[in-house]
Amino acid sequence: MSNELWRLDATELAGLLRAGAVSAREAVSAHLERLDAVNPYLNAVVPPFLHEQALAEADAADRARLAGEPLGILHGLPVTTKINSDQAGLPTDGGVPKLKDLIATEDSAQVASLRRAGAIVVGRTNTPAFSMRGMTDNALHGLTLNPWDRSVTCGGSSGGAGSSLAAGVGVIAHGNDIGGSVRWPAYCNGVVGLRPSPGRVASYNPSATAARRMSGQLMAVQGPLTRSVRDARLALAAMAVRDHRDPLWVPAPLEGEPLPHPLRAALVTSVEGFDIAPEAVAAVRQAGACLAAAGYQVEERNPPYIARVPEMWHPIGLSDLNLSLRPLLKDSGDPGIERFVESWMELRDTYTLTEYLDTLAERDTVLREWGAFMETYPIIIMPSCTEVALPVGCDLEGVAGAQRMLDALRFQFVLPVLGLPGLAVPTTPVGHLPMGVQVVSRRYREDLCLAAGEVIEAHLGQFTPLDPRG
Repeated sequence: MSNELWRLDATELAGLLRAGAVSAREAVSAHLERLDAVNPYLNAVVPPFLHEQALAEADAADRARLAGEPLGILHGLPVTTKINSDQAGLPTDGGVPKLKDLIATEDSAQVASLRRAGAIVVGRTNTPAFSMRGMTDNALHGLTLNPWDRSVTCGGSSGGAGSSLAAGVGVIAHGNDIGGSVRWPAYCNGVVGLRPSPGRVASYNPSATAARRMSGQLMAVQGPLTRSVRDARLALAAMAVRDHRDPLWVPAPLEGEPLPHPLRAALVTSVEGFDIAPEAVAAVRQAGACLAAAGYQVEERNPPYIARVPEMWHPIGLSDLNLSLRPLLKDSGDPGIERFVESWMELRDTYTLTEYLDTLAERDTVLREWGAFMETYPIIIMPSCTEVALPVGCDLEGVAGAQRMLDALRFQFVLPVLGLPGLAVPTTPVGHLPMGVQVVSRRYREDLCLAAGEVIEAHLGQFTPLDPRG
C-alpha cells in the first residue's frame, strides 16, 4: 500500500498518520517516488529538490508521534510550496534568472503556517516570471505542462502547484492569487482551489525589499489547492493563523453564523459583452442542479456591475505594476513576461492618478451593491473561464493573444477587485479536458463556499490524481 499513498487525499492520509497506521516516512516516500515518476515530464516541481530534507523531517515527525508530543493538524502530510514565497534556506527566485541566488533566511508567513501545522514540504512549484502571466513558463525553469493535455496551459501563476497536485505530488499545494492565480490553475488542472478573503491568511515575504502596494493590500491573498473540498477546509484551518508580520491579518471565525434556509444561489450564465463558451455555461447550470438537489433555491441571476467589475482590476493593478514591475522587465532575462506585460499595457494603456483614485472610489459603491445582492443570494456560481481551455503560449501572440488571455480570465478578476472569497470546484470534464466553476460568497464566509463546493463534489465526484497524458 505504501507506494500508493499518493492517491489519497489529505484528510484520509492525515487520519492514517495520526492513528499510526502509516508513518510520515512512508507517506513522504510515496510522494517523492511519484514526483520522480511524473515530474521529468511535467516540470511542475523545480530544483533544488528536497528529498533528503523531506525524509529527515518525516523521521522527526514519526519520532514526535511515538513520543506522544502534540501533533499539528497537517502532521506528516506531504505538501508543495510556490517559488515566489520564502522558505528558509531555499531560493525565492519566482522564475526570474536574476533572482536565482536570492536565498531566504526565514519562512514566509504563508509557508510557516503550513510547516507549523506539521506539513512536510516535498517540493517547490514553478511559476511564470514575477508570477504575472496566466501560463507557467519562465526563462529560469522552463515550461510546466498540464497533466491532462500538454497542448493546453496548466494555468498560472500557481501552475506548477496545480499540475503537480493533479498528478499526485503532494496532498496540499500552496498558491497565491491577485488575479486568479489559485482558481485559474485549479480550473486548468481539474483540482480544487480556494481564494480566501483578504486578511484571512497571513502573508509576508521576509526577502521582500519593497512594501506592498495598494493593489497587493486589497487584492492579493494566499490560499491552498487540493484534490477535494474537504482538504481545502483542512488546509484553510492550518493557514488561517495569526502571524504578527502581517498587519492586515484578520482574526475572523472559520464558521459564520447560520443563515435562513433554503439558501439562495445565483447562477451567472450570460453577461452582455462576454462571449462565454456553451460548455462553461453548462458547467454553471450543472453545479446549480447539484445545489438544487440538495435544497438550495437556485436562479439564473447576475450580480450588479458584473461586466464592469473585471475592468476595474486594471486601473488598480496596472497602476501599481507600471511603477513596480515594468521597470524590471528589460533586465529580467525573461522575454516572455516582457512581451505579455507590454501587450497588456498597450491594451489597457497606463492610468492617471485621477483614474486610479476614481476606480477605488467606484469600488466602494460596487461593494455596497454586491453586499445588498448577497443578502438575498449568499452563494453565486460563475464560470472560471470563458473558454474550455487555452493553448500553451497563446498569451504571447501579440496584442491579440494578450486580449484573448484577458477575455478568458474576466471572471477571475471579479473576486480580487471585490475582496470576496471563491472556491474553484471541478465539474464533469469536457471530453479529455477538465471543466469547473467558481463558488463565491460573502467576505469571510469561506464556510459557505466550502459547503456548496462539497455538495457539487458529492454529486459529480473527483477527477484527480491522474497519470500525465500526451
